[in-house]
Amino acid sequence: MVHSRSSETRRAVDRASVEESIRFVLATIDDNIPLFADQFPSPVGKDNVYAPIPNNYWTTSFWTGMIWLAYEFSGDRKYFQVAEHHLKSFRQRLDQRVETSTHDLGFLYTLSCVAGYKLTQNEAAKTTALAAADLLMTRYFEKAGIIQAWGNLDDPKERGRMIIDCCMNLPLLYWASIITGDSKYRDAAYRHAVQAGKYLVRPDSSTFHTFYMDTETGAPKFGKTSQGFSDSSCWARGQAWGVYGFVLSFVYTRDPSFIGLAKRLADYFLQRLPADSICYWDLVFTAGNEERDSSGAAIMACGLLELIRHLPPNDPDGIRYHDAALKIVASLSRDYTTRDLPNSNALLLHSVYVKSTGLGVDECCIWGDYFYFEALVRLTRDWSLYW
Repeated sequence: MVHSRSSETRRAVDRASVEESIRFVLATIDDNIPLFADQFPSPVGKDNVYAPIPNNYWTTSFWTGMIWLAYEFSGDRKYFQVAEHHLKSFRQRLDQRVETSTHDLGFLYTLSCVAGYKLTQNEAAKTTALAAADLLMTRYFEKAGIIQAWGNLDDPKERGRMIIDCCMNLPLLYWASIITGDSKYRDAAYRHAVQAGKYLVRPDSSTFHTFYMDTETGAPKFGKTSQGFSDSSCWARGQAWGVYGFVLSFVYTRDPSFIGLAKRLADYFLQRLPADSICYWDLVFTAGNEERDSSGAAIMACGLLELIRHLPPNDPDGIRYHDAALKIVASLSRDYTTRDLPNSNALLLHSVYVKSTGLGVDECCIWGDYFYFEALVRLTRDWSLYW
């Protein structure tokens, strides 16, 4: 249910408006199924239109995740059939090692196979997800306590690099420990989350996008950015990944330090929002003509809605975070959707993928669409995590 805690947010986001937004989402998904039943949307659009791609990019599971959300919300078997069909593609991708040298195995196999198993008890989905968890474990460096983000493990440019996004990949490992009873997955995920909190989070509660560790000694090296404005700035989407990701580590470990980290990062993020509550692509910007990142806003809304589920009833921050999440969702629904663009096959406008290279700047992106839909579903029920 929508538990509005102020008259302002109750007017902005009521049950009827949420369900109207979900109807728009489902209609868009329905229109997209013929094009993306056997393939997947490109990570970002061109002129706000996704092109079909094979299952070879880190973002493909967001489309499958949307299909699972549609099935869960509606109960319509047509969504079940599409999502089940996708599971075979994810198994094939894993078996053939198609672009699997990445920590994003967590994204790829949580929103496809773990979600599928949780919703339908599909044993093949469980088996595939566990195989993906085993492959993700090969990227774990014991001495450094981190999972390497990208590339070959011997690549000197990438060796020992962790990034804030990986906080969202850890649930695959936590889940694998629950399913198998083997603590090695949980131990690696927990250690990585601790190291992320120690080295990716700065004293002022902003975050580095990436940080390098010495894999031989375990010593910290230095922080950098890959997609932010500068090495010393705070990439907005990364800050949102951190909020949601640290909360998820709390869900699986019950270590209260992760709630503290999530609150610190959330406060930093919320203090730097413009009037419409949709972040600029880097939090160094709080006004002006820089692009917004609707996807970072959608991720943050989901992170805040999960965070408040784990705060004590008397925690005053709960009301503030709840209202902030509702304002973000209301703003996205009102001013950032493609309702007035009949030729678009996306949901959200105005995201930024990689500003420095001009990739997906002021465009739609498939992960923004997924998290927008997840936030809407969260506002209709006590949603059980796919993560």
